[in-house]
Amino acid sequence: MPHAGLMDERAFGPEGSLQRARLHIRGGKRRLRQGKLSAGIVTLYDAVSAAMEWYVSSPERRKELDIREGDDLNDEKILYDILLRSGVLDGSFDYRAFDGLIQKVLYEDEVGLDYEKSLEEIESFMTRLGVMPFDESELPPEDPSTF
Repeated sequence: MPHAGLMDERAFGPEGSLQRARLHIRGGKRRLRQGKLSAGIVTLYDAVSAAMEWYVSSPERRKELDIREGDDLNDEKILYDILLRSGVLDGSFDYRAFDGLIQKVLYEDEVGLDYEKSLEEIESFMTRLGVMPFDESELPPEDPSTF
């Protein structure tokens, strides 16, 4: 993954998930530009997961969320539902469709994909969560050996 060797997530505390999301956005976009579509989409999936983890990890933001008894905060589908029903997200990014795409990408060699549309939706999602925009120069330099 794009953050391999660039950071110790535990050292960042809850902000480690934000850093991870941003590193994976950068790395996923690079992989897509290089034609590594499956790897790029899977990397962006990790960015989406890390972004949701980061958002709900903040005690201040969590107070504003509609978290219900029995909600498993370790389940990304439930995190998405919480963010949706709390009004943080507007539903324009279809997480379940994206999750289905990931399952397809992981198990099929050739996947027809309009990655530009997917990337546009992911960037909108990241902007709503406050992960984007960010200054890439504030991230550690990329290590090309990370695929």
